[in-house]
Amino acid sequence: MMNMMNMMKQAQNIQKKLVEAQEELSNTDVSAEAGNGSVKVICDGKGIFKSIKISAEAINSENPSSVSQDDIEMLEDLITSAMNSATAKSKSVLETKMKSVTGGVSIPGLI
Repeated sequence: MMNMMNMMKQAQNIQKKLVEAQEELSNTDVSAEAGNGSVKVICDGKGIFKSIKISAEAINSENPSSVSQDDIEMLEDLITSAMNSATAKSKSVLETKMKSVTGGVSIPGLI
């Protein structure tokens, strides 16, 4: 009986640590650059897209001064919107798949 109580306590500790780790990952920024820094993408530690920054040189390397900051911001907003939409859709697909695998039982830390 005592062994079962210890196992339950360990399971609760693991679940608590998983929740804490997920919160920490959500609050961690991970960035990557391409094209010598002309494009920068930021995700959280769970791989969820947060933002993109694009330089004028990435759009027109021959004449970057011809690219307006408003056009860059509009392009960044469009990409951010599309990435966030794709992330939401993929999360929905993942949740549906996991529910089919687990029989609808929610397993904390799995998704």
